[in-house]
Amino acid sequence: MSSLSTAKLTSAQYLMLGPDPPGVHLELAHGEIVVSPSPTPNHSDSIVNLIAILHAHIKTRNLGKLYLDTDTVFDDENTRRPDIAFIRRSRLKLVGKKALMGSPDLCVEVLSPSNESMDREDKFELYQMRGVLNYWIVDEESRTIEAYVLKRGKYSLAVHGKENQVVKLPPFLDLSLHLAQVWPQE
Repeated sequence: MSSLSTAKLTSAQYLMLGPDPPGVHLELAHGEIVVSPSPTPNHSDSIVNLIAILHAHIKTRNLGKLYLDTDTVFDDENTRRPDIAFIRRSRLKLVGKKALMGSPDLCVEVLSPSNESMDREDKFELYQMRGVLNYWIVDEESRTIEAYVLKRGKYSLAVHGKENQVVKLPPFLDLSLHLAQVWPQE
């Protein structure tokens, strides 16, 4: 009787693969390639809206840089692609030629039906374990946002916003985020 064996990849090997094939989104999770479909229009719309708001705030205050769907090496077996990553100015040395080489200060994931459990469980645990100080989970379908802050190695829910509320989310407590501006317009 033969058994099926699959080889695990390291993050260095994964980064040598090159661009994603058309219509799919690749990440490395626990040494294995994870394939998911490209974002839906509403998913993409929420990301673009949030990026526009955050970019203006971050740029005018020279706080650091935002990255969209960029390979981020968390360890030798995990290279993930947060929908949005923020690295504060003092830590920009983490920006490599092919990837972000370490944990961002903020990771943002916008849920979609194909990735909700991955974002709420697998990435939640990975980001927490690898010291991502702030993690936002955006649900454009239910129009909610959850902001988690890392305290003593565990995530704690800091803010839960919904619908048309105005919220202040860490690490940008001086930004009044009007959630109505994030959601896709019908």
